[in-house]
Amino acid sequence: MSCKTIPQIQADLKSGAQSCVGLVNYYLAKIEANKHLNAFLEVFTDSALQRAELLDKKLKVGEPTGKLFGTVVALKDNICYKGHHVSAGSKILEGFTSLFDATVVERLLAEDAIIIGRTNCDEFAMGSSNENSAYGNVLNAADNTRVPGGSSGGSAVAVQAGLCQASFGSDTGGSIRQPAAFCGVVGLKPTYGRVSRYGLIAYASSFDQIGPFTKSVEDAALLMEVISGKDNYDSTSSSQKVDNYSAHLGFDKKAKIAVFPAVMNSTGLHSDVKSAVEDLVANLKSEGHTIGEIDFAFLDHLIATYYVLSTAEASSNLARFDGVHYGYRSKQAGEMETVYKKSRTEGFGKEVKNRIMLGTFVLSSGYYDAYYSRAQKVRRILTEKIRGIFKEYDFIILPTSPTVAFKFGEKSDNPVEMYLADIYTVLANLTGIPAISLPLAEDVNGLPIGIQVMADNFQEGNLLAFSEKLMQWLFPLFERGVRRGGRGVWLFVFATVSSPRLAKNGYHFHKSGYHLLLNYFLIN
Repeated sequence: MSCKTIPQIQADLKSGAQSCVGLVNYYLAKIEANKHLNAFLEVFTDSALQRAELLDKKLKVGEPTGKLFGTVVALKDNICYKGHHVSAGSKILEGFTSLFDATVVERLLAEDAIIIGRTNCDEFAMGSSNENSAYGNVLNAADNTRVPGGSSGGSAVAVQAGLCQASFGSDTGGSIRQPAAFCGVVGLKPTYGRVSRYGLIAYASSFDQIGPFTKSVEDAALLMEVISGKDNYDSTSSSQKVDNYSAHLGFDKKAKIAVFPAVMNSTGLHSDVKSAVEDLVANLKSEGHTIGEIDFAFLDHLIATYYVLSTAEASSNLARFDGVHYGYRSKQAGEMETVYKKSRTEGFGKEVKNRIMLGTFVLSSGYYDAYYSRAQKVRRILTEKIRGIFKEYDFIILPTSPTVAFKFGEKSDNPVEMYLADIYTVLANLTGIPAISLPLAEDVNGLPIGIQVMADNFQEGNLLAFSEKLMQWLFPLFERGVRRGGRGVWLFVFATVSSPRLAKNGYHFHKSGYHLLLNYFLIN
């Protein structure tokens, strides 16, 4: 069942070989059998079964069915579903019930999807390993000693382990693509504005996008058709026409593909990941596709720019969680000032506090121009550079992550290394372009390797068609299935971007006045 595509399962439903209720019960049993993975924070057993019964009746009486009829999906725990809990993986929202549906949820339900539960994630989508959830780690189904990636680790594992047909996450700096790479599934970040953010609990509003995790490009294309499009509740959503992606997955032309030697020659790139990308590029070249090596001198600035801007936005967005309006309120709170201080101190986790403090600092008087304004200028330069590349090339190919899934705790004490896990994904968020991670290889230990393909704004159709070609042509991983299947002290560290520690890991940052701000939370 878990290896079938959405159209294949729908064919079974319409032929009578399967029912929606039977399908939901199948996934409920799998979720129960895999509780140790901690992928789900809550399973919507009753509402999923009730909806399945309604859909079975709908089919029986001959009513028209939607594009996603009977498709069982899961939602990351930062996407609102009316009448159901949503917590963003944080204690500060524990017990909160959503009063409305996210636009994505409305569109899924309108096309007869079934929502089976909410998945675990890093708190407020801040993390690269799913070790920052207030509700415990999610385990990688391929190797339970390794992280699933973050922040959408629960959604990635839910698809990886066959606990649902598809799932949805949010991608702020790679939070769909990086866990997709670590878990050996397909993960797509759409163009900024392609999918409405209404009903998504915000981390960084100019970066966040909702996208799907699937086991096939075909399923991702079908889901994108449904969730994309203009939404009056989100002024940043685009009115650009939504193509029939799933009907146009054929790619029969020769592509022009850009690669960045600065990425491939970095000593921070794992040898197996490097070989996988080089093999793919060599195969594409042998098939007649044009490969162009681009001197991308801005790679050094990506992480610094991303964290300055995203944390600045986070410090503003998370100000609403104050113990007054909604969410957690400290039992020790008395007067107004202690309500704010104690509720936020007790309700937020360490990493969220780190990023709020960092964001508040870069927006503060005297530092705004030095950091925030400069980062915005770099973002504009990056956008112009990428726009220029796509005037000559169809796609950019990069690794999704410098490494395969790492062990729990391996990077927890080194924020620099943890942040660098996103070095190849943040480019798409900074510039707004669509990007997809494809499970096109494995390392010597059988762990999935994700290869990332980027396209120009609103070129999801071409991106999906080219991705489908790659999936059918090279390394057909899915045809085999996934093989396995105390007292705190704040310390601010202002590390110059020519930091020896970064250089040691192969990332040589330009010696300018630009700084990468990192927060270390030291536990005595």
